[in-house]
Amino acid sequence: MADSDRSLPNILITGTPGVGKSSLCQKLADMTEMEWIDVGKIAKDKGCLESYDEEYQCSVLDEDKVLDEMEDMMAEGGKIVDYHGCDFFPERWFDAVFVLRTSNTVLYDRLALRGYSTKKLEENIQSEIFQVLLDEAKESYESEIVHELQNNTLEEMEKNLTDIKNWVEAWKSK
Repeated sequence: MADSDRSLPNILITGTPGVGKSSLCQKLADMTEMEWIDVGKIAKDKGCLESYDEEYQCSVLDEDKVLDEMEDMMAEGGKIVDYHGCDFFPERWFDAVFVLRTSNTVLYDRLALRGYSTKKLEENIQSEIFQVLLDEAKESYESEIVHELQNNTLEEMEKNLTDIKNWVEAWKSK
């Protein structure tokens, strides 16, 4: 369980690439006193990358180095962690895990706009179809802290922001 001595919770926003994690995290950080932690940016800025995967055209994270970089930050509380995986983070870090989901057609369009290769696009769509990230979150954390949110439209994003902000306020008043 996460540390209850903190004045602000730590939350994880996860989901398949293209579901809107970064957009939601940035807006949430702007409307709360919490700090957005983009795990990919930390890995790049702090040299926490093992290699480069030519097939998928992306860097491979050195998970141990990332965890070492993040440990003190997470102890402070008030962090919104943004990453497309969750099973390597310590369970004690998070008070809530929000898994964003998106319809396959919306996701396809978003990833195609990013210029994803056919193979990378298809694998991410399959990941969403088979709810890989939702299952990973449910296997990695206590079920009561894992929340599934649909994030297809701006209206859904606004509702998600309101719901998460309300969750943070409820957590603070405990």
